Amino acid sequence: MERWQDIQQVVVVGLGITGLSVVNHLRKYHPTLTIQVMDSRDNPPGAEQLPQGVALHTGSFEADWLMQADLVVCNPGIALATPEIHAAMANGVSVIGDIELFARANDKPVIAITGSNGKSTVTDLTGEMAKAAGLSVGVGGNIGFPALDLLELDADLYVLELSSFQLETTSSLKTQVSTFLNLSEDHMDRYEGMADYAEAKRRIFLHAEHVLVNRDEPETYPTETSLALSTFGFDAKQFGMQVFDGRTWLMDGDAKILAADKLSIVGKHNWSNALVACALLKLANIDYRSALECLKSYRGLSHRCQVVAEQANVKWVNDSKATNVASTLAALSGLALQGTLYLLVGGVGKGADFSELATPLSRLNVQLCCFGLDGEAFLPLHDSARYFASMDDILAEITPKLKQGDMVMLSPACASFDQFANFMARGDHFTDLAERYSAQVS
Repeated sequence: MERWQDIQQVVVVGLGITGLSVVNHLRKYHPTLTIQVMDSRDNPPGAEQLPQGVALHTGSFEADWLMQADLVVCNPGIALATPEIHAAMANGVSVIGDIELFARANDKPVIAITGSNGKSTVTDLTGEMAKAAGLSVGVGGNIGFPALDLLELDADLYVLELSSFQLETTSSLKTQVSTFLNLSEDHMDRYEGMADYAEAKRRIFLHAEHVLVNRDEPETYPTETSLALSTFGFDAKQFGMQVFDGRTWLMDGDAKILAADKLSIVGKHNWSNALVACALLKLANIDYRSALECLKSYRGLSHRCQVVAEQANVKWVNDSKATNVASTLAALSGLALQGTLYLLVGGVGKGADFSELATPLSRLNVQLCCFGLDGEAFLPLHDSARYFASMDDILAEITPKLKQGDMVMLSPACASFDQFANFMARGDHFTDLAERYSAQVS
């Protein structure tokens, strides 16, 4: 690891919220550095907020700046295989990310969470329960606030959601507990295959005191066998689940934590998320039982299996955060409804194989409504599948057909950036439409 006294020139690659947090952190804690920022966009967000004296190059990556830098801090959205970044690394330039900067500056306990699905809910819920247990907590990373901004809180504990992209450039993050929740196909446009993707996520274990993994998914286990390892799953082992008198209970070994039917969040995948939050807190020496009221009342994140409208016993569910197949499979798992499920799927598929959805769809009374750039790829999955130009067209057509017991669910299994700025904008648009059209159901 390079020493700060040996660094004079830092190049920040990629602006936006994360890049700006990097610049502000460096200016505050290392004021003598020369900082340069570059972004391939012509008008990157955050440009107007850059401090005076920070040079900005837009529209491309300036190779000379990169070659002359003592340190490059790269936005996680920019692949290390980008030719200019790759060339700088080959020339011996150190390339890190904002989480590595956080790791070098932080001296407080950290709980770190990664996985293909569920990590945002687990991160948010763990943070809320830790607050309910009486701690000052900073929650962020890949959701909410950039990790470097959280340092200004001087919290008792930091709970970080970390993506594989962030972990690629992180090598010294010390954690009390790290968890790898699950692995499913995603980002195959950036990785060479699933093994490559999994290896990036396993970097979360590099300096962990405790490791929590998914019993049902060997890919989530660290390759280092000497680590203090705990597991979670749907069976009755360690952190798990058990049925007593027809009710499923979350379990801590032989001890009951909470009956699943006491949770406000719905679906089997959310039972697992609740269990993991309890396990993470216990492994971090935090009394999760003092926060069970918080757990019971927790209603989940926006855009994740969120009921946004209900009229005449018809539910409208925003699951826009389902940006891959596994997320949509989780939303469908254990889904019980009296009527028809109108399922909205489509967007940017990122090279994914959608065929896994065919079997669960075959078990449901479903109308498959496809839209977006890769929407037509869903058409072979179910006899009911139809392609529409937009979400607006779908809801305009299906609303007059809705009956009591039906559900309209946006769970796209795709990214959003063909028609929307991000999954939040997509979910907000669905919510607006749901509020408008649900008033027409009687």
